[in-house]
Amino acid sequence: MLRYLAAMLIFGTIGLFVRSIELPSTVIVLCRGFIGSAFLFAAGALLGRKVNWTSVRANCARLASSGVLLGLNWVLLFEAYKNATIAAATLIYYLAPIFVMALSVVFLGERLTARKCLCAAAALFGMSLVAGFWSPNAAANSTMVGLLQALGAAGFYAALILNNKFIGRTVPVDPLDSALVQLFTAALVLVPYVTAVVDLSTIRPDALSLGLTLVVAVLHTAVAYWLFFSAIPKLEAARIAVFAYVDPATAILLSILLLKEPFTLASVGGALLILGAAAALEFGSGRKP
Repeated sequence: MLRYLAAMLIFGTIGLFVRSIELPSTVIVLCRGFIGSAFLFAAGALLGRKVNWTSVRANCARLASSGVLLGLNWVLLFEAYKNATIAAATLIYYLAPIFVMALSVVFLGERLTARKCLCAAAALFGMSLVAGFWSPNAAANSTMVGLLQALGAAGFYAALILNNKFIGRTVPVDPLDSALVQLFTAALVLVPYVTAVVDLSTIRPDALSLGLTLVVAVLHTAVAYWLFFSAIPKLEAARIAVFAYVDPATAILLSILLLKEPFTLASVGGALLILGAAAALEFGSGRKP
């Protein structure tokens, strides 16, 4: 339980670090993927644990697809952290369960119930409150680009979750092996894009940015993913769902207390609607843990 809670707390602080890194988001993702996967591989080797390449090859297509989706998800989320408040970006990102519900209806044939529709409507209205659609102050919409990027990140994360449902169906794959391959692929697929779009020769990161990037790659990626995946098999689904909300709660509180980001009464209402709708989808599904 402590491992899972620690992972959620670590995930909840990533926005603070990314906001302070003076590097393009794509470069941060490259570092996070390559360093994170290398760290996991090295840690596994030191512990005498070997990657099961047979199961990895059997799930190669799905793992590669997940890596692509993960990389795109990270890029958009990191851009959102820089172009909007961390609290708002985090809340919009938590629309992902609503997207998962919609995609499950289309691709998995799940039934669309009145409760699901109500949750979706509540979450979307909450998004409009967080985005400031109802505010008479035009400045409230100045972070719209960042909010749209967070929305895109939520969409890619939902697609990632849906794709991962098919991993291991024929040949089981260890969750840590899956994470390692997805992290490496997420960085690998971005290499051509970064080299074509970003002039790496002009990047002169300061010591702080380099240090924070290393922290994001090792702590927020390798360590947090290891804590997360090692804890999941030992926990009930209900506990996993409950403590998942430590992540957004941490991000929102830190952004308000440390960064002094504005958080209006409308934002509070939007936060309750979005997180409440996501929680209702988790606990009202009728499925046993």
